Amino acid sequence: MRQKVEFTSGDHKLSGLLETPETNIKFYALFAHCFTCGKDVAAASRISRALTAKGIAVLRFDFTGLGNSDGDFANTNFSSNIQDLVAAADFLRKEYSAPKLLIGHSLGGAAVLGVAEKVKESVAVVTIGSPSDAAHVAHNFAAHIDDIEANGEAEVSLAGRNFKIQKQFLDDINSYGNSHISKLKKALLVMHSPVDSTVNISEAEKIYQAALHPKSFVSLDNADHLLSNKKDSEYAAEVIAAWASRYVPSDTKTYQSTVAQGHVLVEEKDHKFAQHVSTASHYWLADEPVKVGGKNSGPDPYDHLLAGLGACTSMTLRMYAQRKNLPVDHIKVELTHTRNYQEDCENCEQQSGIEAIVRNISFVGSLNEQETARFLEIADKCPVHKTLHSKVAVVTRLAE
Repeated sequence: MRQKVEFTSGDHKLSGLLETPETNIKFYALFAHCFTCGKDVAAASRISRALTAKGIAVLRFDFTGLGNSDGDFANTNFSSNIQDLVAAADFLRKEYSAPKLLIGHSLGGAAVLGVAEKVKESVAVVTIGSPSDAAHVAHNFAAHIDDIEANGEAEVSLAGRNFKIQKQFLDDINSYGNSHISKLKKALLVMHSPVDSTVNISEAEKIYQAALHPKSFVSLDNADHLLSNKKDSEYAAEVIAAWASRYVPSDTKTYQSTVAQGHVLVEEKDHKFAQHVSTASHYWLADEPVKVGGKNSGPDPYDHLLAGLGACTSMTLRMYAQRKNLPVDHIKVELTHTRNYQEDCENCEQQSGIEAIVRNISFVGSLNEQETARFLEIADKCPVHKTLHSKVAVVTRLAE
């Protein structure tokens, strides 16, 4: 599920996108995009989606002066990026849960290395195609450095877009080294491509050598710097999710219940719509669709009703086919429910609407016309079908 979010960093309102899995959230991650990029750059969006599919919630946002965030890029610097990341972590901590995993792409990688000690709850850091220090980014506009030094600023072209770089930006990135990497005290995963033409793989070597264990390095093989190939970004996400599972504790609390044989226990999960559903042998979730306020983390109540009838119908038909030695290879039952079904009903003009379950049965097999007719008759003999058509008393009482 995607949710647009906003939070404040200094005097600026920053625009973010929080992507959460439809099932249980293992933990939250914070993603920092590349220099002059934005939260919607392909690598950030694809990696976030892939991590979400693995149960990890990811917040990515536009740094000050970029994308949909407030501010003037010309007045930003590496220090302001660090401030933005601290603000993003504070937002997650206050509204959801503090990020345990920090991920940075390119200069964003240097930024998460720099901010890691300020986010106490974080236990793991991932860099993707990242320089070992912020000053490395200056090579992107090396031809303009003399102008910037002499005139205080210069307009440079980066990735086809024009940006104004001020001298304060140069002074700021030059004030940062990489000595903090050796003091990280968090698990580190360094990911880099040996053919990265923007940030040489030697930068990954510097990060890896400076860091203490636990640390890991994964080659991104033939990927370019922006991981523009979808397969490369998805591979990166697969590796991150697997690696993080070793170091990052899950926020998900294991639900446990004791249910007597033949009983079904339903208990609230999030105090909204999501429900724990347990039997003596099985556990699953029930929920409502997103459009009505749920998280779609499990089937809704009517899905359960239809599933019960459908499963019972298919089982009953299979038992009948086996008992009669009928050549039926496969059975399929598809059901729908409507609260206003009037087709083929008698006196429908006098009816305000008839509630109905429509059950479509198909099978693979060689039955003649008479056998097929009897086969469909047997569907109405399934126990759940009989229960729905009988006068069932639902006795409601307060549990002791």
